[in-house]
Amino acid sequence: MRLPAGITSASFDGPLTGDADVDICVVGGGVAGCSAALHLAERGYKVALLEAQDIGFGASGRSGAQAIFGAACGQNKLTQLLGAGDARRVWDMSVEALTLQRSLIARHQIDCDYVAGQMHVAIKPRHEAELRAEVNSLRSHFDYDTVRYVERDELRSLLATERYAAAMLDTNSGHLQPLNYTLGLAGAAARAGAKIHTHSAVVAVDESTPGGAARVNVRTVHAVVRCHHAVLCCNAYIGALAPVLSARIMAVDTYIVATEILGEVRAANLIRNNAAVTDINWVLDYFRRSADHRLLFGGRVSYSGIDPLGTKAATRLRMLKVFPQLQDVRIEYAWGGYVDITLNRAPDFGRLSPNVYYLQGFSGHGIALTGIAGKLVAEAVAGAAERFDVFARIPHRGFPGGPALRRPALVLAMLWYRLRDLL
Repeated sequence: MRLPAGITSASFDGPLTGDADVDICVVGGGVAGCSAALHLAERGYKVALLEAQDIGFGASGRSGAQAIFGAACGQNKLTQLLGAGDARRVWDMSVEALTLQRSLIARHQIDCDYVAGQMHVAIKPRHEAELRAEVNSLRSHFDYDTVRYVERDELRSLLATERYAAAMLDTNSGHLQPLNYTLGLAGAAARAGAKIHTHSAVVAVDESTPGGAARVNVRTVHAVVRCHHAVLCCNAYIGALAPVLSARIMAVDTYIVATEILGEVRAANLIRNNAAVTDINWVLDYFRRSADHRLLFGGRVSYSGIDPLGTKAATRLRMLKVFPQLQDVRIEYAWGGYVDITLNRAPDFGRLSPNVYYLQGFSGHGIALTGIAGKLVAEAVAGAAERFDVFARIPHRGFPGGPALRRPALVLAMLWYRLRDLL
């Protein structure tokens, strides 16, 4: 892996081996946690970040890395959940997230191959109508003029495939190398003064009041971090650390393959504007070119929690449905990982107590939104919680069925959406 400029194995502090006293302890070394640590450290707080594995180990380092406006649930759902005013504020912050991402990359010189441009593509007439309506709504109701509708003939000039009938192109969205972006944020946080401790799994978070002052104790097997505030950014890996939070998310598996190096000309001919692409099926495909001229293709999802046999081969077959001209191309890499989803697909931010914050539930739509989530929680810790609290007002419920039955219930529910994709 090519590390971003300025990041080496010595950039971070290694496992936490002794007790520490800080202002804020961040748990989780994905984009949300690294952004929170960075923005808190830049405000002058003494910050420690604890990560159970390596920085970017989870979805932040393994995602499809398409930076897109909005939330996974869609704006209509947010309006139902929050009302028009707060839903619009969430929308505005999601657009701000894209600007913030580009600003962080430029300000901290993060070497992550950022490319502007993203397209949602239609497979069938129903999709064409949905995309046309979405473009009209974004431009007329949200003053979002970086999107436009792409007709079939123009789309044929951009994508070397017959599969898609139309597209919505957004030049304000984009794509990047996600692990390098996450590492770059962690490096920036470290340079701002945060202590970044990898291989430091947190086993408990509790609170005490020594001398009447509220303190949070973040415990690993070997040490305790005593702090004024904690920020939990564990997402799909929250587990038993906070059962009330883990009940509100479900970890689903998603998979990506990378072809062998195609060469600049062949790769460029597949996606001529170098945009990231995703279709709008419920069980969707997404793909993009990499900086070293491969095609990255993903989207196969397992709601059962079981990695199905032949994932690499099955994802390759999905790729060949889009680009049959790649029949002769080897798949050189394949990987997968967990994405956390909420029942309503809206992000889940809030507080477990006045001193313990959490960020989770990005539902596969987080590469940009996680960055601004870290900034919002830093604002809240500093006493300006108005923007954070807009997200905290989104209502969430646990998945039905309890620990034993909730995953089978989700699998059954997803069958309906898979059937709907065929209609």
